[in-house]
Amino acid sequence: MRNRAISSGTFKTIFDSVIPADTIEAVLNRCGAKRRCPPAISAPDFIAGLAFHTVAGPGKFGHHMKQLTGESITDGALSQRRSRLLEAVFPQVMAEALEPLADPQKHPEAFYQGLRLCGVDGTRFSVANTPSVKRAMRKARSRRGRAAFAQVGAAVMVELGLHNPIAAALGGAGESEMVLARQLWPSLPERSLLLIDRYYGVGEVLVGLPSEGQREFLVRVRSNLKPRYLESYADGSVLVEIRSGPGTRLVREIVGQVRRGGGRATTVRVWTSLLDWRRYPARELVALYARRWEQESFYRELKVDTRSLPQLASHTPQTALQEVAALILGYAVLVRHRIEAAALGEVGVLRISFMKTLFVVRGLWQFLELSADLLSPEDIRVVVRRALSQVADLAISPRRHRSCPRAVRQPIRGWPRLMKNSYTHGASEVTVVTPPITNS
Repeated sequence: MRNRAISSGTFKTIFDSVIPADTIEAVLNRCGAKRRCPPAISAPDFIAGLAFHTVAGPGKFGHHMKQLTGESITDGALSQRRSRLLEAVFPQVMAEALEPLADPQKHPEAFYQGLRLCGVDGTRFSVANTPSVKRAMRKARSRRGRAAFAQVGAAVMVELGLHNPIAAALGGAGESEMVLARQLWPSLPERSLLLIDRYYGVGEVLVGLPSEGQREFLVRVRSNLKPRYLESYADGSVLVEIRSGPGTRLVREIVGQVRRGGGRATTVRVWTSLLDWRRYPARELVALYARRWEQESFYRELKVDTRSLPQLASHTPQTALQEVAALILGYAVLVRHRIEAAALGEVGVLRISFMKTLFVVRGLWQFLELSADLLSPEDIRVVVRRALSQVADLAISPRRHRSCPRAVRQPIRGWPRLMKNSYTHGASEVTVVTPPITNS
């Protein structure tokens, strides 16, 4: 019953819109993939099935592949086919598939002054200690000794306001976060504002960031960096020059103090390429920097909510990289469902719970697997719309103005020890502090 390919048509249809089958075929041709006898499952369906497997919940790969395509194939045969996939395939598939989705009219929360808000950060996925992994991958060393598991590194560029991945770089040979992040800078969209943390707040990175096409940045920096101060502005910001080798770049430095609900003030020092202090006031930019934490929410949804496993399920370094890439592609499909649910409910995308969307959509895929041959395409569209309307009815209430204490119960480093929970209530207050202009 090959017609049962429509059983998970919601996922397959959206995946085909993310990256069409002919694009995947073109990627395989560029990578020099060898063609053998005609397979039971085409290469585009195989890659779609791997992405589906990472987000479809409990079940073996063979079961999920049958659910998506209607073809029965053993897990051993699927594993052999995965081992034959060239390493360059998935990076190119992600480059073709991931793209910005936010619309200034429909998603104003994803923009600031017409600039698309983007973030970049790194993370790691643990790989099980199989013999092939232990032979080929190194475990990180810390002051406590070797790590328990080898890890696959990832750096993802995310569209803030939607949690939509627009570029990703993976590494299984111990590459640093900086090495992976440098591969993402060319993917920064035009007319965008990149929000990044202190790890990237150094001259070597900022001088080399692309600037053409109004690509801007807002980055937090350490207090011990010494730029060349040039001019003070009325909003409290200062024009400074940063240097890296022979290269230089003008940025505005803003030092602000953030206090929430009468609590203790936190000093925040940021640099930005937005030099017009009248159009981009210092106080607005300090408050805007808090949006960078959406990157951490994205990783929680990607690694915890979607998977709920401590390690990757793959047993080799090659398939571990494939699994992470497929997970990001599957997440990109779920973002489309989330955006559609937000449109039906006429609320912001991030007010649509990712967990509830995932739960409802998984049930929808299961229902369509059992009933697709009883429903017309129009009936299926009605069912999908009703399911997403149900998600929209469960939209999260606006977030309260509350923060948790920045401390841990058993600190490993210099964090203060948490002895008793306390919370502060109220909106954040931002005060800009003008630094003295002293060039030594």
